[in-house]
Amino acid sequence: MNKKVTSILAYLGLVLWLIAFLAGDKEGAKFHLNQGLVLALGYIICSIIMVIPVVGAIVACIADVVLFVFAIMGIVSACKDEEKPLPLIGKIQLLK
Repeated sequence: MNKKVTSILAYLGLVLWLIAFLAGDKEGAKFHLNQGLVLALGYIICSIIMVIPVVGAIVACIADVVLFVFAIMGIVSACKDEEKPLPLIGKIQLLK
């Protein structure tokens, strides 16, 4: 996979992130792989928060919408071959 495909797949869920990480251009798309991993972890945290009755469900639903918008922003950035950090979570560095 080339850099652009790897970058786009990084934002489409944990399974596709793993495929992009293992089979894609890791060095060229490292920025987008990191952003996608942070988004995937955000979705996992939202799933855990949703267990809390009423308030947790409301907070998790709002966070899910925000993370979805961030994923769209990341895909657009990957399509344009830009490395624009996502708002709020863009400075989190999980991959070296």
